[in-house]
Amino acid sequence: MISRFAPLRYMHLKLKTAKVADKRNDSDYFVTMTDQSGEKGKGLNEARDAASLAALVSRATRAGKGAAPVERWNPDNCGDIDMEIRADGTWFYMGTPIGRMPLVQLFSTVLRKDDDGKTYLVTPVEKVEIRVEDAPFLAVELAASGTGDDRTLTFRTNVGDVVEAGKAHPLRFVLEDETGGLKPYLLVRGRLEALVARAVMYELVELGEEIEVDGETMFAVRSGGVVFPIMPAAELERLSA
Repeated sequence: MISRFAPLRYMHLKLKTAKVADKRNDSDYFVTMTDQSGEKGKGLNEARDAASLAALVSRATRAGKGAAPVERWNPDNCGDIDMEIRADGTWFYMGTPIGRMPLVQLFSTVLRKDDDGKTYLVTPVEKVEIRVEDAPFLAVELAASGTGDDRTLTFRTNVGDVVEAGKAHPLRFVLEDETGGLKPYLLVRGRLEALVARAVMYELVELGEEIEVDGETMFAVRSGGVVFPIMPAAELERLSA
């Protein structure tokens, strides 16, 4: 079953942004291995707290330039880090919730899921593995416009991404046999998905309709000219009985 989105608690952490251009990579992005104390050689997995980690990560991004080009970076794997994203969308670092949303949003811009199935924080010079309980993002809001083939479903995630479901950002639906629960997922970028929150899932299901797909009547939703099957209509009728 989908856990409800847990409100993030607020912590007073300070973020310091360095302004040193890394000429070896994209000049629109910054990277330096100098931490807040001025010590050199510190890596992501050596940061003492969330604020220190944010200072290091911030040097791989530039405010106002959008998501970092993590898919173009091929840094060394530097092991893992004590960071976890829970199923309810809460981020933890060293066992403590990261309550300040700007920090969570910053970390989210340098996330990447590789073909090994693992999720990493990535900068031009290193990558570190983090734990993800379910999906790294949570879809917390839905806006629907148009009808039929012209319908567009637009989602907002808990970290501020706004994504239109369609060919480039497909929806997929997982039925949990043990609970009978429905878990929809939206592809946000790369291999990173957002789990659709329970309240939003109810809104999404309300937009469903019976559509024939490959000769079978399916309960499905449309967006961006694409049909996304949820389950066979006969199965929905059985579950609703």
